[in-house]
Amino acid sequence: MDNSTYIFLQHYWWFLVSLLGGLLVFLLFVQGGQSLLFTIGKTELQQKMLLNSTGRKWEFTFTTLVTFGGAFFASFPLFYSTSFGGAYWVWMLLLLCFVLQAVSYEYQAKTGNLLGKKTYRVFLIINGVLAPILLGTAVGTFFNGAEFVVNKEHLTDISMPVISAWATPWHGLEAAFVIGNLCLGIALFSLARLLGLLYFINNIDDEEIRTRCRKRLLPETIVFLPFFLAFVIRLMLIDGFAVNPETGEVFMRPYKYFINLVEMPAVLAVLLVGVVGVLFGIGKSIYVRTWNQGIWFAGAGTVLTVLALLLCAGWNDTAYYPSLVDLQSSLTIQNSCSSPFTLKVMSFVSILIPFVVAYIFYAWRVIDLRKIDRAEMQEEDGHVY
Repeated sequence: MDNSTYIFLQHYWWFLVSLLGGLLVFLLFVQGGQSLLFTIGKTELQQKMLLNSTGRKWEFTFTTLVTFGGAFFASFPLFYSTSFGGAYWVWMLLLLCFVLQAVSYEYQAKTGNLLGKKTYRVFLIINGVLAPILLGTAVGTFFNGAEFVVNKEHLTDISMPVISAWATPWHGLEAAFVIGNLCLGIALFSLARLLGLLYFINNIDDEEIRTRCRKRLLPETIVFLPFFLAFVIRLMLIDGFAVNPETGEVFMRPYKYFINLVEMPAVLAVLLVGVVGVLFGIGKSIYVRTWNQGIWFAGAGTVLTVLALLLCAGWNDTAYYPSLVDLQSSLTIQNSCSSPFTLKVMSFVSILIPFVVAYIFYAWRVIDLRKIDRAEMQEEDGHVY
């Protein structure tokens, strides 16, 4: 395989990983909806409708998270071993959140459960709050860096063949105290709540819930916009982690991420279309009381926005996982990717992706053929959480 093909495969797989990241952020509407359980649902029946609305989609989110991690492991294994092996407290907490979610949906409605229905619903709220913030904080390190060291020579050390080492005892939790990471985490949490509200408006046939959701859209937007704008504006102004394509040396370049968007106009266009889609979906849902399609515009906009930001982090000779301890330990799509053979084989497998997406679309449509309403929640022969 010639070098140009290898470079193409590296960029191709970073695109796929970024696309999965965008889909994952969109599907966090499940977590956002859960965090609003007691805010929107004022009665037991209303809470039941909300739980069934998100409960029929939570597996999509979890499956996408696993696929996202699996794609990273297969295409960029050095990132997987460095981040998942070093910043393990963040990933363990995120996994615990999803375990709580799975257990809560399956057992909160079971007769005679020991903890009680309300306890499991509190677990769902914990998942709804912590999961987006933890994920946003972790993704923020793609732009703001993390504290690790990579030394590939250690692979020959028989006593401890560990390539990557974390430089702090916090093992990833220190990222939560970086302003840029925190802004992205809170923005992601607020966006998840907005998407949750839009999904409830589309998926639940109950006028009282829809009215309450529409009233909540504006306050959530007021929280989301300052944090998202703060993250983006800061990103455009800070020094970025650039890579010399000839030597592989990592160095600091002023306005690197702004330059990336200028030098990649297609990515800039995707970002702008995505942001407009999110704002349009939210804005029209606020002002047009009979419109319930906002989730699809805001959802598609979310996927495009996250896709563009992640492409900005990894393409155009940029270190997508910078090291704050040793600049030359920073990970790029060139120095952290799998072998040419592995990337080539996986590329053939990726041809199946459109078929998987088509199946997900079909399953989604079947699940949503009937809007959730009060009558369904009172049926005894259906599957109700």
